[in-house]
Amino acid sequence: MSERLIEASLFVPPGAQTDSEAMRRLASTVRDADRAGFRIKVALVAKASDLGPVSDLYREPQKLAEFLGLDLSAVFRGGVLVVMRNGYGYVLDGAREERSSRVLADLPDPGRDQTKQAEAAIAAVRRLATAAGHTIVLTKGGVSESRDRITIAAAATAGIALIAAALLFRRQRRAPRD
Repeated sequence: MSERLIEASLFVPPGAQTDSEAMRRLASTVRDADRAGFRIKVALVAKASDLGPVSDLYREPQKLAEFLGLDLSAVFRGGVLVVMRNGYGYVLDGAREERSSRVLADLPDPGRDQTKQAEAAIAAVRRLATAAGHTIVLTKGGVSESRDRITIAAAATAGIALIAAALLFRRQRRAPRD
């Protein structure tokens, strides 16, 4: 898991049964947090086997966050958030931060559903960023952005076709008839 978090800001277990839209929103939230100056890596853990050799840390989100934070501290400065069905774990620069732990304590446990875990991670990232004084500006991305561009292009094309048809009709009415 640490190896994946070195390269990416988000760890989702292989074969996770998570709604793709929820995952897109989570990835976008993590990216937007980074743009706002709030560096964070997020790990979603659904079952003990997701943890590989440290499976004994399953259902221990804070301990896992501390383990990952220490493991990543040589190459990453920022927060590490772990989301499990029974709660959250968070460290900043490899060390536990009490203020952040209190912020997360108010959130409900994510539960077993992996989509709800992704949504819980979004809420946790936003709360942690706000508590640290960062404002996350949410950007549109992915599927909805592509859909918006297609809609705009279709509307522009339809508008041009309508104008062309009106001009053609007008010319035909003005043309002298033999």
